[in-house]
Amino acid sequence: MGRCVPYFRRGSDAQNLPQLRTAVDLTSYAELAVRLVNTAIGVEGETDQLGSTHAFGAFVTDDPPLRGPWTHHDLEALRMLRTELAAVFVAAARRDHTVAAERLNALLMQYPIRPVLVRHDRSRWHLHLDESGSVSDRYAAGAVAGLATVVAQFGLNHLGICATPDCGHAFAEASSARPGRYCARHCTSKANVTAFRDHRRAAGGYPASTAVG
Repeated sequence: MGRCVPYFRRGSDAQNLPQLRTAVDLTSYAELAVRLVNTAIGVEGETDQLGSTHAFGAFVTDDPPLRGPWTHHDLEALRMLRTELAAVFVAAARRDHTVAAERLNALLMQYPIRPVLVRHDRSRWHLHLDESGSVSDRYAAGAVAGLATVVAQFGLNHLGICATPDCGHAFAEASSARPGRYCARHCTSKANVTAFRDHRRAAGGYPASTAVG
């Protein structure tokens, strides 16, 4: 669950954190929270990925531990979780960190993780998240724990809603770098705009810009 997605960014410093290679990296599970919240936004005209079991199957196709069987009850539970997680991101974006933390703490109580010791392929004993229970329970526990771990390691100002008008996507940054205000897709676009402006200013004999936007 550590693959790259448009709205979850991991800093280069994360790979230098002292941790066992075989231990579960909870920060990577924050991607689940980001992806879930962003299903509420019609990305390029797509339908709600929690609207049917078929659509949800496509949504989790890259996550073998989250593959079926799932039911309409799972989708209903995840739609409720989506609303609750969205409120966390909105509060964080408004810098209302007390409210964001309170909401996240309530979710941690509601969806506890179940770590288990496992050993495979001659590895040492290490922690994984238990894969028993319903799909919605596993998804919720991983998403909430991942988001809370990002907050604990990097701060609530590393969660937010993209500041680009008409975007509204949630994002999380697992990095100790200065937090941004844009999702990765629009952050890249703004960086390209800045590079173009710098090139144009340099050609005209003016100093390059030092700020994005």
